[in-house]
Amino acid sequence: MAPAPGRRTGREADANPVRRLLDRAGALSGVLTERPVSLYAAAVLRIGYGLLYLAFLLREFPHRDQIWGPGSPWTPELAKELFDQTGWVSILTLSDSRAYFEVCYAGALVIAALFTLGWRTRAVSVLFAAVVASFHARSIFMTDGGDNLILLMSVYLILTACGRRWSLDARRARIRASRDLAPKWPTGRNHNGLPRQLRYARRTLTTVLHNCGMLVIAGQICILYGSAGLYKVQGGSWGNGTALHFVLNLGLFRPWPELSVLVDEHTVLLAVVGYATVLLQVAFPFVLFGRLKYPVLAALLGMHLGIAVLMGLPLFSGAMIIADAAFLPDSFFRSLGRLWHRLTRRTDDDKETAGAPRGEAALVPPQSGPTGARQTALKRSVTKP
Repeated sequence: MAPAPGRRTGREADANPVRRLLDRAGALSGVLTERPVSLYAAAVLRIGYGLLYLAFLLREFPHRDQIWGPGSPWTPELAKELFDQTGWVSILTLSDSRAYFEVCYAGALVIAALFTLGWRTRAVSVLFAAVVASFHARSIFMTDGGDNLILLMSVYLILTACGRRWSLDARRARIRASRDLAPKWPTGRNHNGLPRQLRYARRTLTTVLHNCGMLVIAGQICILYGSAGLYKVQGGSWGNGTALHFVLNLGLFRPWPELSVLVDEHTVLLAVVGYATVLLQVAFPFVLFGRLKYPVLAALLGMHLGIAVLMGLPLFSGAMIIADAAFLPDSFFRSLGRLWHRLTRRTDDDKETAGAPRGEAALVPPQSGPTGARQTALKRSVTKP
């Protein structure tokens, strides 16, 4: 039977590369504009980096003046001279007053806490990025890879809708939605007019920015791991398996010398771990679209925990562990939420059972009275005067 006039057969449609390209472009456009992806992962990034930077500022609170304040060896004048060459800016160099610095430090603590809680996240995320950039630039020679990653992520999170889940903004939106459930009579306005179109455009723009921001975050992490692995391949110490031996014997990165000596005795194990580290980092960008990424992420988690303990770099390890959470799907975080609710509900039930008098559960039989309309009629008959 001949095909209808003007209709393309399946073979002809498959043979047209332009048509396939346009179809894929349309599908990609739909993914970017219709639904925000990885909302739970963005919330984890917000909470993780907010808590990490808040803990960092609290940890350095006794030394804040020597690191960022007017009493720092890297004076505000030297910082301004460097800014003229590099283009950096910092709110900490706007005044040399100690009172101004203390106000800035207190404001940084408050902003980090609000960002973690997700209060007015869209505006607070901009303030959080400004705080991280200002403290990073003020004492740039005392930073490491963890500080650089936190700075990049704070800027990227401005684009994302990281306050849609697990935040005060999400709680406020749920309360507002529950209040708006009551039906409203039409007011005679044109609901298909300009206000509705503006809301649709705003929602689409927010979705596009969020998806692009999460894509940039994923690309940044892939570049980080891939480049780190390729640089290690070029080094001779990583090729002969002795790199970790030299790392464990660096005096600057030995917070627990006895533990470093104990680990350094297992030379074969160190060589295997070194080769596995290079393999994981190089293969990381290529395993993200399959189930193999879960054991890879678990192995990277163990690697970063080892770096935090053996090398004394908790800020760097924490920043990398939080960044890896961007590759976990929302279903994973929803399952964790359901598990948490189940555990808390079981704990509450156990407390109620433990608080009841002994023998009460056996004396009181289970209540299986009437339900539905019969229960309503029974209540009315009891309360009837």
